[in-house]
Amino acid sequence: MSSSPNLAVLEALDTARTQWYHVTAIVIAGMGFFTDAYDLFCISTVSKLLGRLYYDGKDGEPGKLPTPVNNLVIGVALVGTLMGQLVFGWLGDKLGRKKVYGITLILMSICAIGSGLSFGKTKGAVMGSLCFFRFWLGFGIGGDYPLSATIMSEYANKKTRGQFIAAVFAMQGVGIIFAGLVSMTLSAIFLHYNPAPTFTENPDLSTQHAGDFLWRIVLMLGALPAVVTFYWRMKMPETARYTALIAGNAKQAAHDMEKVLEIDIQAEPERLSQFKSANEYNLFSREFVGRHGRHLVGTMTTWFLLDIAFYSQNLTQKDIFQAIHLTNKAKNVNALREVFEISRAMFVVALLGTFPGYWFTVIFIEKLGRYLIQLIGFFMMSMFMLILGIKYDYLKEHNHKLFAVLFGLTFFFANFGPNSTTFVLPAELFPTRVRSTCHALSAASGKAGAMIGAFVVQSYTLSQEPSKIKKALIVLAFTNMLGFFFTFLVSETKGKSLEEISGENERVSGKEERGGI
Repeated sequence: MSSSPNLAVLEALDTARTQWYHVTAIVIAGMGFFTDAYDLFCISTVSKLLGRLYYDGKDGEPGKLPTPVNNLVIGVALVGTLMGQLVFGWLGDKLGRKKVYGITLILMSICAIGSGLSFGKTKGAVMGSLCFFRFWLGFGIGGDYPLSATIMSEYANKKTRGQFIAAVFAMQGVGIIFAGLVSMTLSAIFLHYNPAPTFTENPDLSTQHAGDFLWRIVLMLGALPAVVTFYWRMKMPETARYTALIAGNAKQAAHDMEKVLEIDIQAEPERLSQFKSANEYNLFSREFVGRHGRHLVGTMTTWFLLDIAFYSQNLTQKDIFQAIHLTNKAKNVNALREVFEISRAMFVVALLGTFPGYWFTVIFIEKLGRYLIQLIGFFMMSMFMLILGIKYDYLKEHNHKLFAVLFGLTFFFANFGPNSTTFVLPAELFPTRVRSTCHALSAASGKAGAMIGAFVVQSYTLSQEPSKIKKALIVLAFTNMLGFFFTFLVSETKGKSLEEISGENERVSGKEERGGI
């Protein structure tokens, strides 16, 4: 009988020192999230350009996408992401993490290129084609959420697992920065050769032509990191936890991990069979509900509530950007200049507000724990949004600097808080057999919240009436406080093995004590 309640191969993973294969796994999984963020956020830099290119303006104003078309162009990828999370999350538990992992990158690469090649004789055909490819792009992105989180959690050692998963997710911040940087750089290059000073009733044809090239190149460049990463993703071995605990192949699991850990590992096929039989309950069983139902409710509700607020945060973005002179009114600049200014603003906000929060989580998650960071993040987001809501008129008109600081701090504590921890916790709390599915359910719940934020909240404030924006911010402060209280449904996972957290090895230990092994 083993001295440890866990299998030898899993014990070896839990106690392994941090080495090169951990770094490789972070880079491979992280580049997927870099791609995801770039593809999801780059559309925001060119959506106004699409309106100016394909729709006629009124009353001296440049053209813009009609509200339903704008919602589709920006939001259809969120719908695809939600569906992709559910499908690929389930497949990750049924077919294996690695088998499904490469499919998501192929889909993302093809659809990023397809988005840029959205041609048609009419504006309806162009927008329809773009929405089609953006949906399937989102579908592939959705698969990356549960698979990347699950693979990283199952590869990591228990002392630094939270840091590794958070580092993968932090690449989202890098992707957002690059979405702004790439769009800003390309629009600056096009502006150099097409320096039309302002929008007019008859826009400069060369600017129109350059703008059509610009948005297509920005979208297609999203395929590049996915293509580069594909080979390395396919070289990764299947996780030992899937190979052993779901596929039931103890020898293959030991062989795969011997190569990456460079140590001898005992296969323990007899002990594995007992381990499997003790933990074969499924997602809809009474056993799962009793042991993990509370956790699943906690991870789904907190991610849902977070994303309502997170995807509504650009309610005040237009005011912030103009207040600190990052953007000008659309009618005062040409189409290329507007893309440059929007991209520059996204880059600055991401670099100073979004990006640091992700990496604060990476640094402190093993010191403070996931639970405390999530509670602090929700509470601080709630406080800052409440202040922004109550003092909106004063801040907008009389204190631009404080307005920008409060806006940036809201983003900071979203990322040094629930935006990171809601990704980490579902990858740790649940048993191996349903880990990918449970993460997918939690992430899909988040995207449902994102759609409420992107469509319902922003539609309510579309008129930009200060009274409506104030009410929306106060309501969002309340949703963040709900997230704070729902956090009490999850448990701290710091410093424990995945099997200890899920209780998988407890059931085996009980059998051993009764002479079952």
